[in-house]
Amino acid sequence: MNVSRIKLYDADPNVLIAFSKSNVEFAVGLGNEHLQNMTNPSKAQAWIQNHVQPHLSQTKITCITVGNEVSNSNDTNLMQNLLPAMQNVHGALVNLGLDQLVSVTTAHSFNIIANSYPPSNGVFRQDLMQYIQPLLEFLSQINSPFLINAYPFFAYKDNPDEVPLNYALFQPNQGMVDSKTNLHYDNMLYAQIDAVYAAIKAVGYSNIEVRISETGWPSKGDPDEIGATPQNALLYNGNLMRRIEKKEGTPANPSVPIDIYVFALFNENMKPGPASERNYGLYYPDGNPVYNIGLQGYLPEMVMPSKSNFLSVNYLVCTITCLIFSWELSRL
Repeated sequence: MNVSRIKLYDADPNVLIAFSKSNVEFAVGLGNEHLQNMTNPSKAQAWIQNHVQPHLSQTKITCITVGNEVSNSNDTNLMQNLLPAMQNVHGALVNLGLDQLVSVTTAHSFNIIANSYPPSNGVFRQDLMQYIQPLLEFLSQINSPFLINAYPFFAYKDNPDEVPLNYALFQPNQGMVDSKTNLHYDNMLYAQIDAVYAAIKAVGYSNIEVRISETGWPSKGDPDEIGATPQNALLYNGNLMRRIEKKEGTPANPSVPIDIYVFALFNENMKPGPASERNYGLYYPDGNPVYNIGLQGYLPEMVMPSKSNFLSVNYLVCTITCLIFSWELSRL
């Protein structure tokens, strides 16, 4: 499929070894369950030495995401541990001479934004500022990006009478004009990105790049999940890929090409929650495409396992469903 970058939610050695001597770049993840341990510098360094350093000679690991959507947890201890964990992971990379190879950041839910309309009025939630401000200071110091998980699908699903579907899907539409900047937006994702830039600037930082660590559109949902169809998923991801290919920037940051990971490679058939949560994948677990988005080739057929090897195959499938990937479309 000519995938050039993959984002994992862990640092599974089976995946990292499988991609040794390839040109695929990896962002590996430290789950929220590890944050408490990472507040101990020696444990942070041990994690790097055990899970990252052994692979660097063969596999391109360029980023570690410490925690995922921690602010959504409503866990005060978790939020308090996030920055010290990030600082210790970065400190361990410095100690090991790896900080120029591997960056450190964390991914946030778009829910941290209190206001996103118009984009130039974007601001963070006030109740989170005690955590966000020092985190921004740290990212600024180490020159790391601010990652956000942004899903126009949710905005459309919650307000289908107010959010034009074509605006959410990158389809032709009249768009909207930011009354403050007079900038025109023809899609919601770019407006969301610029709202995050505005929120960061409002705190006093202008040197932090915003990147999308997750976005996508489900091909199926519950009856009340309006818009979750294969046709809309194809339009969203297909149109987004064409935008990525153009290396274009957003209206407020035209010189900074959008940097986006698309969620997800496989449908996660055992994931809890609404039906949409199990249907973000471009492929079914058997390797067949959910819809034809134009990627080259098909995945090898996955033979149903016998009882003797079910666990190992099931583990592989569960691991792969956690991949997020982006493309260099010029290679397709």
